[in-house]
Amino acid sequence: MTPDSVATPASVAVLVSGGLDSAILTGRLLQTEASVQPIYISTALAWEAAELFYLRRFLEAIQSPGLRQLKVLQQPTADLYEGHWSVTGADVPDASTPDEAVYLPGRNPLLLVKAAIWCRLHEIAKLALAPLGSNPFPDATPEFFDGFGRLMSQATGGPIEILRPFAGLHKREVMELGKDLPLERTFSCIHPVGMDHCGTCNKCAERRGAFAAAGLPDPTRYASDLNADEQPIADKNH
Repeated sequence: MTPDSVATPASVAVLVSGGLDSAILTGRLLQTEASVQPIYISTALAWEAAELFYLRRFLEAIQSPGLRQLKVLQQPTADLYEGHWSVTGADVPDASTPDEAVYLPGRNPLLLVKAAIWCRLHEIAKLALAPLGSNPFPDATPEFFDGFGRLMSQATGGPIEILRPFAGLHKREVMELGKDLPLERTFSCIHPVGMDHCGTCNKCAERRGAFAAAGLPDPTRYASDLNADEQPIADKNH
């Protein structure tokens, strides 16, 4: 028997962050798969408390018989990214910076190794994640994911298929797929104010643009847009 095994393995696992893309992917998979196992990799970066707070609220809102309980795996990276803005929360890339400014070297391999091994130990042969066709980073290419899947299958002695259902899509198309989901319970910020999006970082700008491009109202609370008498949502330590 494998660790923490259940009688019937989930049909697919999904690597979730609580952001728009992975949240929408989770919702879509629930429409096509018998059971879906969400996996979150805890890396101890500056925005993680808020990210997990929103992810749990999103999963609660889409609860269905096919949705398995969130699995949180630990993969701390503070020693690896020591002194980096992603750990310190200082000098965070703002809305004027290019996509490359938020690149964390090796982040996808770090997340995928832990998730893929857990899947193999629990007899789940498919692991889905949500990179888009416009993702510019070297560890988000088709060659990387195809090669990674082969290596992990070899390393673990069994098949593990890396699925990228959104690889041919752009943000507007993904937002259209998720327009009926509770997107107000997703989280995209890298410099949160309490549990609110800051409204000024690179990822908040991307989030605003995503709603605008899809022609959808943006339900997000941005700290930069709050009135003087409004208080940010407090850190709930979730």
